[in-house]
Amino acid sequence: MEPWRAPQEAVEALLAARHGDPFAILGPHSTWPGPPPAGGGIVIRALVPEVEDLAVLPWDGGDAIPLPRRQGAFFEGLLPGRAQPFGYRLRARREGRVWAFDDPYRFGETLGPLDDHLVVEGTHRRLHRRLGAHVAAHEGAEGTRFAVWAPNAARVSVVGAFNAWDGRCHPMRKRVDSGLWELFIPGIAAGAPYKYEILAKDGEVLPLKADPLGRAAELRPSTASLVPRDEDFAWEDADFVKARAVTQSRRAAISIYEVHAPSWRRHPDGRFYSWDDLIGTLIPHAAWMGFTHIELMPVMEHPLDESWGYQPIGLHAPTARMGDPAGLKRFIAACHVQGIGVLLDWVPAHFPKDVHGLSRFDGQTLYEDPDPLRGFHKAWGTAVFDYGRKEVAAFLASNALYWLEEFHADGLRVDAVSTMVHLDHGRAPGDWAPNAEGGTENHEAVAFLRQVNALVEEEHPGAAMMAEEATSWPGVSRPASEGGLGFRFKWNMGWMNDTLRYLAIDPIHRRWHHDLITFGMMYAFTEDFVLPLSHDEVVHGKGSLLGRLPGDDWQRFATLRAYYAMMWAHPGKKLLFMGGEIAQWREWSDAREIDWWLLQHAPHQGVQKLVRDLNLLYRSMPALHARDAEAEGFRWIEADDEARSIFSWLRFDGEGGAPVAMICNMTPVPHAGIRFGLPRAGAWREVLNTDAAVYGGSGVGNMGGVVAERVAFQGFPASATVTVPPLGTIWLVAEGPEPEQEAPDDKKGESNAE
Repeated sequence: MEPWRAPQEAVEALLAARHGDPFAILGPHSTWPGPPPAGGGIVIRALVPEVEDLAVLPWDGGDAIPLPRRQGAFFEGLLPGRAQPFGYRLRARREGRVWAFDDPYRFGETLGPLDDHLVVEGTHRRLHRRLGAHVAAHEGAEGTRFAVWAPNAARVSVVGAFNAWDGRCHPMRKRVDSGLWELFIPGIAAGAPYKYEILAKDGEVLPLKADPLGRAAELRPSTASLVPRDEDFAWEDADFVKARAVTQSRRAAISIYEVHAPSWRRHPDGRFYSWDDLIGTLIPHAAWMGFTHIELMPVMEHPLDESWGYQPIGLHAPTARMGDPAGLKRFIAACHVQGIGVLLDWVPAHFPKDVHGLSRFDGQTLYEDPDPLRGFHKAWGTAVFDYGRKEVAAFLASNALYWLEEFHADGLRVDAVSTMVHLDHGRAPGDWAPNAEGGTENHEAVAFLRQVNALVEEEHPGAAMMAEEATSWPGVSRPASEGGLGFRFKWNMGWMNDTLRYLAIDPIHRRWHHDLITFGMMYAFTEDFVLPLSHDEVVHGKGSLLGRLPGDDWQRFATLRAYYAMMWAHPGKKLLFMGGEIAQWREWSDAREIDWWLLQHAPHQGVQKLVRDLNLLYRSMPALHARDAEAEGFRWIEADDEARSIFSWLRFDGEGGAPVAMICNMTPVPHAGIRFGLPRAGAWREVLNTDAAVYGGSGVGNMGGVVAERVAFQGFPASATVTVPPLGTIWLVAEGPEPEQEAPDDKKGESNAE
């Protein structure tokens, strides 16, 4: 056999799709495995299944040169007198059809040593730009470059409709130093479905895998990645983004509308609204309601509708349910035009074990922790990321930057932080193992969260990272330099659980549970909090907020209105799940849209108007938001009036502006002539009364305001007698100059409490 011919064992490995280095054989070669042919020449080898013959078409316009078939789909031939570099295409014929195409194995590398170094080091911040699929021009040809990390694989091939999903056709080049595999395939355009066929080290051909860095995906139940359309998007929100350092700070008014996009609205035939549909419906609704932000439950591709996106497969791919990825960019851009920020739910805690996903991606534990007591969450049936592996931590951190950078998201709400930082959270005895010191802290997850929060702060200052953390882990919203996790805000799950428990109690018994409302102020300033009434509170048999309340319909609506007004006056940013603004009766279901038809009825209209007014007042009155995270912004008027189930406090802006008094009565009994201490005498305007007729209430109130006298009471220099409506909340705002001082009556320190 001629010395330039490939060894038979290499040919057999190629034909069996088991060769790990196709570039060592396929494509043009001036020598291998023996010396160059006498007189010079180039050897060209190709693997093209199911063709009758194959020829080489030189770029110089010469005649087609037949490429002999050596065995099966493997073609090999010597082109005497030719030298590198040599430009050519291949021509195939089958059943009378003839076509020409570029040989993928004549192209050089698309990645470089820097990529290898940064991947291994775990410091590659832009993996989405180097890995995955990218339409590109490479060495004079148009096509798509593919790259994937699979260090334990014996062979990786790109498969798709373009090669009949045949793993023999496009095996990739392995970059030994990093475990990256890459291949440029000419002629493949945007929109092409593809996956990776992976041969494990033990010889097993794994189920086809979607691309971990795939930036577009097929609509479920199909599971392939799609070559994305990398078109430049004309962002025009530089001023909005620049202002985030102020508009998303701890002293800003932040009122979040949480949305599950596939079920906010549906077409009459049940189809999902597209992002473009939502531009014309959801954005005007949120803007009119006065919300500062829309928070989208996970938009990353996920196989199961019922997971709501919290078990994502494609962390880089916006779900195809709502249209193409560019549609999400258009939606976020339109939000910014209306002055609305967009927060995305992000799930770095776990991933589903669907065979086309990350689970045992290259035949071994790769993305998941290899220890089954740490790498598997039994209660959820999901795999847990290996935060201690640098490449995995970099994959997740780069993904966070991807959504902030490529989609201009204004922040990420990180799901299930408790399960990340606690080894035992949500796990039964025997389903977890302690750390090296015998504790429950997951040191690797803590380090990862600090890393990603610091990275976001460095790369996108002003972006808001929010933690759903349900335990008393200290310093969640404190800088890592102070021992914290580095988030900007933490969800106040304790406040949410306590207050909803209180609301479910019959008013006659609430006096015995007064502390469910007051206890939250014991820790209100330990973190920078968001008060969440989220989707988790209206699913799984809990019922809607309205539906869980005691009493007749009038009492239920009144209680909900009073609670909302108390919440909007409480320290902490606000979050309300969709449907809450119209007092939905039914529990939320992802299978249908919100019950918008309820707005035909006055009580639901009243709640919607109230939420709108709450947002507008909250945003316009610094006392209600400027010192949310600072004790100086809050003072009880009376914390212990459990006999009447009345709560009263003051909010201050810290700059000498008008304070706001909140008084809430959580019983159906109105109270007239109750004295409350106030920080200054003079007129106090009743800017809000949830019992007003316009909201569906009974109209009990203070005729627009009260006048505080210089009668010291409850530790304040002034006081006023106030009518407190049944199951109602009022807000009083000091207005105008304080009257000239007179000698106060000596009632300092007295209380209304019985």
